[in-house]
Amino acid sequence: MPLVQPLDPNHDPQTKKLAEFFNETLGFCPNSVLTMQHRPAISKAFINLNKAVMANEGGVTSALKRMIAWVSSNATGCRYCQAHAIRAAERYGAEQEQLDNIWEYRTHAAFSEAERAALDFSLAASQVPNAVDEKIKEQLYKFWNEGEIVEMLGVISLFGYLNRWNDSMGTTIEDGAVESGELYLGKYGWEKGKHK
Repeated sequence: MPLVQPLDPNHDPQTKKLAEFFNETLGFCPNSVLTMQHRPAISKAFINLNKAVMANEGGVTSALKRMIAWVSSNATGCRYCQAHAIRAAERYGAEQEQLDNIWEYRTHAAFSEAERAALDFSLAASQVPNAVDEKIKEQLYKFWNEGEIVEMLGVISLFGYLNRWNDSMGTTIEDGAVESGELYLGKYGWEKGKHK
């Protein structure tokens, strides 16, 4: 049972309108956003930040952003966000081989060296203490420009917020996210955990 119950999707009309964004990315409005509605300024600010972070202005694709989110969520252990990120990666065109082998991104042939550099950055930036170092920086700059690195860190930071929010709230996970989690992550032991 969550720490705080989500509110009805119609609770705040402005949040409801902004949350249409998630119908494209996930196919539903996340319970995390419905919980944030207890303070509509938070739900609206969060959705606008999410839209800004996920906008594509360089070579970082929508699919890669969602895989960056998955690696970050995996590093912090948030099962809710792991399932959401893999579902969004699927909906945004990540290759089937990548979805099936996300756990082996460092060695699997489905991932390019540029993608590995981005995903290593996500893993390092999501750890406590932070593990971004000169080697991570050097690898990033082989493939990505500063604007693209800012986009990536925007995703990592956004999911740092979401990982803390959803793990602390014990946010109830939606059926669609459960389906994607079980399909792509279940073979590695993914389960709902506290997010029932």
